[in-house]
Amino acid sequence: MRLTHDANALRRVKSADEFGRVAVLFGGDSSEREISLLTGNAVLEALQRRGVDAHAFDPRDRSLSDLVGVDRVWIALHGPGGEDGTLQGALEYLGIPYTGSGVLGSAIGMDKLRTKRLAQSIGVCTAEYAVLRGPQDFELALERLRLPLIVKPATQGSSVGMTKVEREEDLAPAYEAAASTDPLVFAESWITGGEYTVAILQGRALPSIRIETPQKFYDYEAKYFRDDTCYFCPSGLSGPAEQHLGNLALAAFEAAGAEGWGRADFMMDASGRPLLLEINTVPGMTGHSLVPMAARAVDVSFDELAWQVLETSFVRSAAGRA
Repeated sequence: MRLTHDANALRRVKSADEFGRVAVLFGGDSSEREISLLTGNAVLEALQRRGVDAHAFDPRDRSLSDLVGVDRVWIALHGPGGEDGTLQGALEYLGIPYTGSGVLGSAIGMDKLRTKRLAQSIGVCTAEYAVLRGPQDFELALERLRLPLIVKPATQGSSVGMTKVEREEDLAPAYEAAASTDPLVFAESWITGGEYTVAILQGRALPSIRIETPQKFYDYEAKYFRDDTCYFCPSGLSGPAEQHLGNLALAAFEAAGAEGWGRADFMMDASGRPLLLEINTVPGMTGHSLVPMAARAVDVSFDELAWQVLETSFVRSAAGRA
């Protein structure tokens, strides 16, 4: 089997029967397994409430070949192996339509460095950065970026492996923490302005969300488990600033080859200029997650959101044997 792709083929589905048998893939074995389980179970229950013939599928416990016979896949796997194009390539090989971005968009979106470079090439500003290949790069990074700065692995999500560095002696352990999750590590200038995120659904930008956390930054704990993280939607931006931020999110998403649904994250610098942090092609769908929050602001319920994401699978269709 092979899949054909038509970005204009997205359709609004009226009956759950049109989706056929759906596998919701979640869990897996990445560092984000815990969050993927929360996302996947929430999505599974939402689809089933809407009458979709949806079934749980954890690729940690089952072979992907067991998917043969399902009509489409709702991808709720976060992190490497589920969000980086690997799974998407396997589903292409099996001829099974799936939600969200394809192989290329998933692979680029998972790589923060390549996303930054592509965004910069089309005029979307990002924070200053320096690649860290090892201790030999520390002095140059400190000279270019100054303290404080933040150290990140290039291909992890949910802020896994990220550390704020406020003292020179803390750079080495921060690098080791990031390198333990990913061989490609970089440092970014620390930005003190507001943090915003823009959800993207079926080609449109949803209302932005402003995030405030008492943590040093919006880290794994603040994202999913703390109750003192504050979210503002509407975010408080003026109409023109809101439109501009949405346009930047869509442009960055398109530059990376991403599609269907996702999220773009920004920080504002001292002058109020948005700087792209990253895009996310399989965002969380938990009780603390941002895409469901933005969807509610335009009267799209969680169940309807899960349905509309599943509709994105219709841009791919099985086209018989190659």
